[in-house]
Amino acid sequence: MVVQIYSSALLGIKAQKVTIEVHCSLGVGYHLVGMADHAVRESTYRIAGALQSVGHKIPGKKFIINMAPADLRKSGAHYDLALAIGILLASNQINACVDLDQCLLLGELALDGTLRPLKGVLPIVLAAKEHGFSAIILPEENAAEAAIVQGVNIYGMHHLSQVMNFIQGNNTGSSEKITAQKDQCQQCRVVRPNNEYDFSMVRGQETVKRALEIAACGGHNVLMLGPPGSGKTLLARCLPSILPPLSYPEALQTTTIYSVMGQDLSHGLIYKRPFRSPHHSISDKALIGGGRYPMPGEISMAHNGVLFLDELPEFTRKTLEALRQPLEEGKVHLSRAQYSVTYPSAVMLVCSMNPSAEGSGDISANYLKKISGPLLDRIDLHVEVPAVSFEKLSETSPSESSAKICQRVLATRQRQMNRFKQQTFTCNAHMSGKEIEAYCTLKKPVLNLLEQAMSQLGLSARAYHRIIKVARTIADMDQSQDIRAEHMAEAVQYRVLDRQLDKGIIRI
Repeated sequence: MVVQIYSSALLGIKAQKVTIEVHCSLGVGYHLVGMADHAVRESTYRIAGALQSVGHKIPGKKFIINMAPADLRKSGAHYDLALAIGILLASNQINACVDLDQCLLLGELALDGTLRPLKGVLPIVLAAKEHGFSAIILPEENAAEAAIVQGVNIYGMHHLSQVMNFIQGNNTGSSEKITAQKDQCQQCRVVRPNNEYDFSMVRGQETVKRALEIAACGGHNVLMLGPPGSGKTLLARCLPSILPPLSYPEALQTTTIYSVMGQDLSHGLIYKRPFRSPHHSISDKALIGGGRYPMPGEISMAHNGVLFLDELPEFTRKTLEALRQPLEEGKVHLSRAQYSVTYPSAVMLVCSMNPSAEGSGDISANYLKKISGPLLDRIDLHVEVPAVSFEKLSETSPSESSAKICQRVLATRQRQMNRFKQQTFTCNAHMSGKEIEAYCTLKKPVLNLLEQAMSQLGLSARAYHRIIKVARTIADMDQSQDIRAEHMAEAVQYRVLDRQLDKGIIRI
């Protein structure tokens, strides 16, 4: 007898349907084919123990189990449940009273038959909906996460016996469907999420706050340069408090990545923009993703949010150079002998550094040379963060709050969304050369100013386009249809590190 059960394989953040064919015949043997790894092959022992706990067994017959497509690598223990049900059906130990062609089964089995929670449930459920499945059976700990996807019946089960009863028509499983996701989405767009850090905590540094507001309005990358204790880290951690909450598509993307990483998603979709701050000892694989079994890196964990690299020159050269292509394309392409995957990596890169290895004094040209020119080109704003004076530190009047700044950021972002309504992006930093030509027409005086800056600072073509993007953002903040000379002048002043290093040190 041959039966078919459906499960799913996860590669990167994409899932693909897996058809499990179980053939039972006379003879003795257990043959599992279909490019299964060790975790899948070891399932025989877990399944045997789980079946014994519910009064069944793997009978002494010949089982041939094919996991199709055969050229797709199958890894992980989440196939246990589907394999166990397939064996029970093929050996006539139970009979199905539900349409298993419309049902997807996921779950790792303990020896006592308990279903253990899984990673990557959200992308699997999204793919199952695309493939037309109407019901998904999985561990009850994953039911709330799976129920983020509407239009699919989610059945959270605790034990193999519950699954068997459900398949035989005795529905003792509980549907954990959450139906309030859209309402929560609308609410999150109005109510700001709580943030531990607020710009009202920052004394002085008005120029830096202005630069960070520009970055938030346009989604631009920022490098802050200043002596220790000047507030660079605090300013970076305050940045998410003025960013708009994630839209529903953005929240779904971000939550999918966190699902693959095994994060707790029982609360539903993530609407707060991520903030990731890896240590400078991080490897290139941990930063951009990879490994034997591909997993997202820190840049993908920060997708739609902020990636903060503190003490930028202390990162290894290899690690920093790995950021160049992901920053440019908003994606990480990983190709290895066993796999080829793509992870999203649309982030705001925020960096900080001291002026020298000693931490004080003038900017050291040798210290700055640890950061390559191509990487500096990809950072839109270079901001000087001077030491804070005693008078500023001792002020008792509160600084402007993040809530007030956020209102201006939301208004500016809305202008950009209205402009780019036919595009897939929503902020100026993501404009290509084609969009720059369409939306950033420069009049003669502004063009002359930019030409002079290009000549004096030795700017590259990439820096040229990024200055125009920043100027467009400043004009949007000023509610100006045209980019004026003052907008371009302010954008140019944020390229201080593009000066020729062979001229010596730069004073701040």
